[in-house]
Amino acid sequence: MSAGRRRWLIRLGLLAVALLVAVVVVRLVGEVDWGAVRDALGKLTWWHPLVLLVVLLVRQVLNALPLALFIPGITPYRATVNDQAAILMVTVAPPPSDLALRIAIFGSWGVPAARAVAGTVMNTLTFYVVRFAAPGVGFVLLLVLGQPPGPRWFELLSVAVSLTIVVGVVLVVRSEPLALAIGGGAGRLVRRVRRSVDPEAWARSCAEFRHDVAGRFRHGFPRSLLALAGMLAVDLALLALCLRFVGVERGEVGFAAVAVAYLFAYPFTLFPLSGLGVVDALVLAALVEAGGHQVEAAALAGLVVWRVFTVAGPMLLGLVALALWRRGVRSASAS
Repeated sequence: MSAGRRRWLIRLGLLAVALLVAVVVVRLVGEVDWGAVRDALGKLTWWHPLVLLVVLLVRQVLNALPLALFIPGITPYRATVNDQAAILMVTVAPPPSDLALRIAIFGSWGVPAARAVAGTVMNTLTFYVVRFAAPGVGFVLLLVLGQPPGPRWFELLSVAVSLTIVVGVVLVVRSEPLALAIGGGAGRLVRRVRRSVDPEAWARSCAEFRHDVAGRFRHGFPRSLLALAGMLAVDLALLALCLRFVGVERGEVGFAAVAVAYLFAYPFTLFPLSGLGVVDALVLAALVEAGGHQVEAAALAGLVVWRVFTVAGPMLLGLVALALWRRGVRSASAS
């Protein structure tokens, strides 16, 4: 079986698991009144999508900002174009198609491939730090609200993953011998299940990665974390707006309850299509727990709108980004 086909099967398997979890959670929440869901969607007016589109654009710019912080010569605009095109590619084709497209786009702007790969890896690692740290903010919010975590304690594992990534990245960047040791150790570990892996090549790659990011790490890493934390805040605001626009009132489910639901569900965006199905089911269950069954239909309608903008929206923006990049390449060739 080819590597590409194996990756597709893994993605389809994860998507099937996500959908199964979604079905189970929704059934536990209760029977959905789809007529009430349609009525809630009918509350949307012509200006609501415009507001949501502006918020989405801010979200996507913040999401791409680490690329500009880690790769010299890349502006926030170019980082956003590159990121949107890669998001589209990873949705329609298996990895590493998105990385290949990223390198091609960066190369057309004069960025060496090694530096482009290093910046992309740091962008990914920073995002994973923020993704898995989200429940930590949720625990703080529960403490402020005086609410018990309940079964959410298991998400401390997510926070531990985030801290492990931070420690690993800092250790690699600070010491070349340690980078060689970590790369070689990881290569030997992976070689136990994949004989084609060369631990020495992994060690060299880890050292080269350290060389490419060390110069911009001190200011780039904390600012990237801040940018992606801002992205999470904007995404949360987008979800809250979607819920309010379809009739989930503040008196029924307050913003704090929406934030708790979102933050504890966010690590599950690890599943395909940003956790489509499983994240929505977990958020829905938390919203119903906070506001009662009377908010279920409107909450589900709000989640539908949120997913249209956060899943389909970036794909459409990816098409626009590809068109802008190709036009820029043609203009540069013509001149």
